[in-house]
Amino acid sequence: MPPTRVPAAPVLAAALALIGALTGVLTAAPALADFNDYPPNAPDQTPAFRNQTRAPVIPQALRLARTPLVEGLRDPWGMALLPDGSLLLTEKPGAMRIYRDGRLSAPLKGLPKVDARGQGGLLDVAVAADFASTRQVWFSFSEPRGNGENGTAVGTGRLSPDGTALEEMRVIFRQQPGIGSQHHFGSRLVFGGDGYLYVTTGERGMPADMPVAQDLGNHLGKVLRIDPATGKAAPGNPFTDGKAQPEIWSYGHRNIQAAALDPQGRLWTVEHGPRGGDELNRPQAGRNYGWPIISYGENYDGNPIDGGLTARQGMEQPVYYWDPVIAPSGMVFYRGDMFPEWRGDALIGGLRAEAVVRLKIEGDRVTGEQRLAQGIGRVRDIEVAPDGALLVLIDGDPGALIRLTRRGAQP
Repeated sequence: MPPTRVPAAPVLAAALALIGALTGVLTAAPALADFNDYPPNAPDQTPAFRNQTRAPVIPQALRLARTPLVEGLRDPWGMALLPDGSLLLTEKPGAMRIYRDGRLSAPLKGLPKVDARGQGGLLDVAVAADFASTRQVWFSFSEPRGNGENGTAVGTGRLSPDGTALEEMRVIFRQQPGIGSQHHFGSRLVFGGDGYLYVTTGERGMPADMPVAQDLGNHLGKVLRIDPATGKAAPGNPFTDGKAQPEIWSYGHRNIQAAALDPQGRLWTVEHGPRGGDELNRPQAGRNYGWPIISYGENYDGNPIDGGLTARQGMEQPVYYWDPVIAPSGMVFYRGDMFPEWRGDALIGGLRAEAVVRLKIEGDRVTGEQRLAQGIGRVRDIEVAPDGALLVLIDGDPGALIRLTRRGAQP
């Protein structure tokens, strides 16, 4: 029989307690720091208002049961819940599959070729409210453009009756211009209550001295709002002068990989910062969210970004920011029954945090933060199952789909 390994932390605690007992002084084991105890990368920056960062920690009141549903996925990225409770899942190398009744389908036929280098590939997937009758599916991907260039694109197709293919597939939107980069494609897809489609993009990793996210002549570092049938600008978009790209809803973003509608039907996004400066925003029409002119973060080499400014006239403050980063990806506002205490709260995937990040939001301000299922792995996307359980995609190759429930609930 192999020797039993005892974890080092309990051994250290027992040794300290024994020494304390022998000396007449009880010495406690070092306490684990919570997430607000870690120092910021940019310590000289200060928030613009109370609870803009490091909101009070919500006490951990329950333990979650984790049930693996699918293992061995190849870099899973996005998922969409279908009316019958099944899921559409994407894998970054280019596969879309259906998870239904404990089984994972073969890759659907009819998907386009993707540029899966770096952060590119097959990304998000979404369905509209009328999916039950139309079977229409939308997806985002990094489209190869030739000469090493690529761009975030949106395609659509109809799920075949037997669920094996996307039929009548067509690309309805292409980010302009094409870029020779493997970074920061965005890209989340969210249907607004009016039926138009929000598309988030990244600034493609361009350095801060090339402020493409501030340039209204391109689609980089923007929230876009398009007609899901044609890919054209949706009516009511703010820029109609013929100089700006008409699909733009808001600008000055870095790399948005989390987006969702709140219970009031309003769009919220979470974007990656550099070292520090991940941001929660509520993008509004025509507004400038600052990147790279203002940021609550710093360059990867430790130098300030554009002099370290965190505010400027005409640029919006984030509702909330993180330093150190959580590396956000995927977002929902909880509406289920399994966790009534979470209703209306934002749940955000944390790649770096390796947790589901819960934010309590009251009056458009964050009043508390909690990390759920810490150590679960790099959380890439989140959905709420029909029974209120959380469905979590874990990034990586192999990646996984995991179900989170209240301990004691039926799996």
